Amino acid sequence: MKKIFLITGILAGFILGLMIFGYIAEPVGKTTAADMVQPPAVSAKQAILIDGKSGEVLYEKNADEKGYPASTTKIMTALVTLDICEEIGAPVDTQVKIPTEAVGIEGSSLYLKKGEKRTLEDLLYGVMLRSGNDGATALAAIMGGNTEHFVALMNEKAQKLGCTGTNFVNPSGLYDDNHYTTARDLAKIARCAMKNKTFRKIVGAKSWEQYQNKNKTVFQYAGATGIKIGFTKMSGRTLVASSKRQDTELICVVLSDGNWFQDAYALMDYGYEIRGIDDGKE
Repeated sequence: MKKIFLITGILAGFILGLMIFGYIAEPVGKTTAADMVQPPAVSAKQAILIDGKSGEVLYEKNADEKGYPASTTKIMTALVTLDICEEIGAPVDTQVKIPTEAVGIEGSSLYLKKGEKRTLEDLLYGVMLRSGNDGATALAAIMGGNTEHFVALMNEKAQKLGCTGTNFVNPSGLYDDNHYTTARDLAKIARCAMKNKTFRKIVGAKSWEQYQNKNKTVFQYAGATGIKIGFTKMSGRTLVASSKRQDTELICVVLSDGNWFQDAYALMDYGYEIRGIDDGKE
C-alpha cells in the first residue's frame, strides 16, 4: 500500500511539474507581431493611433493631455452639420445664404460674400478641403441658428461620444485658451465622423470643383481615406490622418507636431505592421 501511495505521489509531482513548466514556458514560445515591432519615436506632444472599426488603441503618447486642435476642430463642425441635415431632412445640395457674421473671418478663407448663395455641400468641401474659417462660421450660423448655439451642439456631441477633455468655443479652430481637446477625444470624434458616408466622401477627396485638398495624406499615403490638418502659431501643427488597407482602417492623431505628416505615416505603418498587413504598394 505504501508503494502505491509513493508511486501515486511521484506521478502527481511529475504532472504538477509539467503543468508548472508549461505555464512558464508557453508565453515565451508565443511571440506576436506586436511584441516584435517597436513603435516609432514621434515628435508630437500628444498622439494616438486607433483601429477605426473597433476603436482599439494601438499606440498612445500623452493621449489624455490637453492640446489645441486648430482646424481639426472642423471635423466636429462638419459632423454636427451633417447630423442636423439628417435630422431635418435637408439634402447637402440645399442652397443657403451667407450670413453677415461669416464674412471677413481671419485665417484660411473661402472669401465668402454676404448674401451670396452657396450649397451646404460647397461649404462642407470648402471647410474640410480648404479649411475655410468663414465657411465653418457660415455653417455654424446657418445650421445652429447662431454660432453660439451651434458650438453648444458641438460640445454636446463631444460629451455623447465620451470625450472628457474637450471644450469648443468656435467652429473653426482659431486659437483660444478655452478651446481644447485631447488626442484620444479627437480620435473618438474622427471615428464617429468617418461612419458618415458623406463626411467620408468629402475628406477622402483630392479635389472638388475649385477646391484642392490641403491634407497631403490623401496624395502621399497608400490607402489614405482622410481626414484633416490644422495649424495656428499658438496651437502648432495638428493632423488627423486615416487610411484603409484590406479590412483594417486606422485613424491617427498627432497634436503640436512639427513633423506631423511623417509621424502620422510612421504610426500608421506601425499599425499595419502589427496587424500583419503589407505597405499597400504594388
